[in-house]
Amino acid sequence: MGFLAGLFWPWGVLLQVAATVHFIRRRPDTYWIFIIWFLGPPGALIYIFVEALPDLGLLRQSFKAFPRRKRIAQLELEIRDNPSTGNFEELGDLYMDDGNLLRARAAYDKAIAARSTTLDCFYRRGVCALFMGDAAAALPDLEMAVAQDPGHDFYRAAGLLAHAYAQTGQNEKAETMFRQAIERSTLSETYLNYADFLASQGRNAEAREWAQKVLDRKPTMPRYLRRRERPLFRRASAILKRVRA
Repeated sequence: MGFLAGLFWPWGVLLQVAATVHFIRRRPDTYWIFIIWFLGPPGALIYIFVEALPDLGLLRQSFKAFPRRKRIAQLELEIRDNPSTGNFEELGDLYMDDGNLLRARAAYDKAIAARSTTLDCFYRRGVCALFMGDAAAALPDLEMAVAQDPGHDFYRAAGLLAHAYAQTGQNEKAETMFRQAIERSTLSETYLNYADFLASQGRNAEAREWAQKVLDRKPTMPRYLRRRERPLFRRASAILKRVRA
């Protein structure tokens, strides 16, 4: 191993640093940090091939930001001459995909004020409000979406409505809606929101059960899905630590 380390010097140190930076940002399984540093440069190289290189596929989503922002700039100009509901809705969708919830919500407000009747416009405005911490404002839009289409967005709308009820202290409605959502949806987000709700009610055993369901999926998931769901796995682990027996 020392001979190999000598061959890698000084690039081996750079490999270890690069692998460590990726580990900190992506936070894969903990054992990788021991492989990176105890096996030296060969361990870092193994990590890069197994964990870092496959993440390049996720970077494709980042590259989509450039054409999206170009389209945003175009729409912002077009809306000055043509403030149509369609333009405002598309702008809201683009802002939301770009992570700018404040502007997305404002764009949906303008689309609805211009008499938009698109269900997804109301639903997405509600999602923006909920994720911005304004659950009370989110409720009417999410209630409308679920009332008109109970399975909207693969039952995510029902799960988020239940979460909004929980956030506004409407516990009976939250329980009922969560139950309806988890009967039909397998979204990790819904399971974890339900686990948080159960924990807030002191129902720790049930909270552990639903958080564990998310982690139980991990071994059988394709690697690319595991990467995508890492934040949810971390959230599930945090819930389990919080509600230990």
